[in-house]
Amino acid sequence: MFWSKSTQPSPGGVELSEQCRSEAEALYRSGKYHCAEAVLAVVRNHFRPDLPEEVVQMASGFGGGSGSGCICGAVSGATVGLGLVLKEDKKQITHITRELHTWFKGKYGVTCCKTIRATNDKGICPVLTGEVAGKIAEMLAKR
Repeated sequence: MFWSKSTQPSPGGVELSEQCRSEAEALYRSGKYHCAEAVLAVVRNHFRPDLPEEVVQMASGFGGGSGSGCICGAVSGATVGLGLVLKEDKKQITHITRELHTWFKGKYGVTCCKTIRATNDKGICPVLTGEVAGKIAEMLAKR
């Protein structure tokens, strides 16, 4: 069962963040979802369960750096999720997106999928996907 706003996590969203991290990593490892889809699925499940599951398909083209190796799909999926959760609050979406990018660059040095995979290997993707899902859940829980 997924968390919803009627079941509050611990203060600061620590439990929720860890749960989202774990779920996104498991979705990626299942082979049914790539990075962007896994992050968006977790955001949808926890923050917008009223939306149909098909909404996750919006992120289908973002995996593997949108197929070209550019921006990390997990970051892209989180950004799409912000739009679903925060809806028309474009200032907050922009602010949190910038904060997410800053955090991600601090952790991995770049947001470029191709560069991250070249300096690590594809094995980093499930872990990275989980970390992004956990971080975006933490950020959304604070709002």
